Amino acid sequence: MAASATLHCLTGCAIGEVLGMVIGTALRWGNLPTIALAIALAFVFGYALSMRGVLRAGVGFKQALKVALAADTVSITVMEIIDNGVMLVVPGAMDAGLASWLFWGALAFAFLIAFLVTMPVNKWLIGRGKGHAVAHAYHH
Repeated sequence: MAASATLHCLTGCAIGEVLGMVIGTALRWGNLPTIALAIALAFVFGYALSMRGVLRAGVGFKQALKVALAADTVSITVMEIIDNGVMLVVPGAMDAGLASWLFWGALAFAFLIAFLVTMPVNKWLIGRGKGHAVAHAYHH
């Protein structure tokens, strides 16, 4: 369950991160505003993916949002700290540009490291009835 929850989190984070990086780069923003946008979009897409399943179970929007916040906030936060931290420490990754293998390779590496660090966090949360365990009751 922890691996599934972490992969789910990674999917939302990856969509938001890539979209944020593409937008920030296209608008020629610096690293800080680009990362801020990527993080914000990672949370939006991460929560949206969780809410989608809960809404399908017949739960109202407000309750689905509460479930998503409870299920994913810690996981997304850890994942974002790790993957953005990795991107910042890989020499030249943030300045490489979207057409560069360095950028995409570093991003893939950052997602892998974030997954490996976040999975035990999710396992710990689930074992205590928190995190993704909150949303599990709504899955079919």
